[in-house]
Amino acid sequence: MPLEQSSLDQLHRQLNAKMVSFGGWEMPLSYPSGTIKEHLACRQSAAVFDVSHLGHLHIEGEGSFELLQEQFSNDLSKISVGKAQYTHLLDPQDASVLDDIIIWWSGPNSFEVMPNASNVERVQQALPQAEDVRPNRALIAIQGPLARQVMQKVSPQAAEVPYFGVINFVWNNVECMAAGTGYTGEDGLECSVPSSVAQEFFNKVIEAGAIPAGLGARDTLRLEAGLPLHGHELGAGITPLQAGLGWTVGWSKASFRGKEPLEKEKSQGIKRKLVGLVSSTRRPPRQGYKVIDAKGENVGFVTSGNFSPILGKGIALAFLDVDHINETQFEIDMKTEKQTVTAIKLPFVAKKSSQKS
Repeated sequence: MPLEQSSLDQLHRQLNAKMVSFGGWEMPLSYPSGTIKEHLACRQSAAVFDVSHLGHLHIEGEGSFELLQEQFSNDLSKISVGKAQYTHLLDPQDASVLDDIIIWWSGPNSFEVMPNASNVERVQQALPQAEDVRPNRALIAIQGPLARQVMQKVSPQAAEVPYFGVINFVWNNVECMAAGTGYTGEDGLECSVPSSVAQEFFNKVIEAGAIPAGLGARDTLRLEAGLPLHGHELGAGITPLQAGLGWTVGWSKASFRGKEPLEKEKSQGIKRKLVGLVSSTRRPPRQGYKVIDAKGENVGFVTSGNFSPILGKGIALAFLDVDHINETQFEIDMKTEKQTVTAIKLPFVAKKSSQKS
């Protein structure tokens, strides 16, 4: 099947982006500045990402709230119109995380459901009346400690969106939407804009001072922030409790998909837990590498690993057997050698910027 293309595809090519396949879409991996420079721009100033590959299902009308409550793990009654919430779609049999999702509560009985690109179909099956609006919009993320200063020059209204808030705004006489969300560990916002103005909007954000950044920097940033990626820290056989995301579960709800097996796991106790590991060298552990304890026994495995531009070392997320989560020193079987790693409390890099609330 041919890859889907963002409405910003032509602009990415004009900017000489390196394009790659991701989740069925052709998206920029990096620009000529390179992943590390893009990463540092987001940590130190502001970067702009095209994340139009992410799903965008619009659902509205009577019964929408109740359907979302029944299908997803978190409790929407904790928030209200004009707010966003992180949540999970769970497997009803074993409470595995089928997808992790952001919901924007955009208006009375009106919601924007944002799945991962490769999981849109399974989320849409849970929400049969939802409309996929990706063909008509672009999703643009402006992230970093200066993200709001940059957006003040483009849309002062959008720049005022609170952290995990949602607002509607008008730009160039068209209706747009912004949420104070992101996937970098920094302050910032994500803007849903009509495809007709997407290239102009993206260019204006660059002119205002943001550096264009691709999926490469997006991955290193989320890893430094200790944020999970579906297919790595979330997926088949992995529950919210194992991933340290029990706060995404609305235990007090009468029911939700996957509640019974998740309650069973909670009562019995988890057998493994996600932790952060810092390497002794610049070489990062990679997905699937074994984690070995002081006795030489295999006690876990790496789910994601990469070089941290901020720490100057390799970092990784890994699942450890629960009996070993209080230990700090391990080795990684790097195939050709063993490498010492230290377990630390996540995130690897704490956000310095203040979030507007």
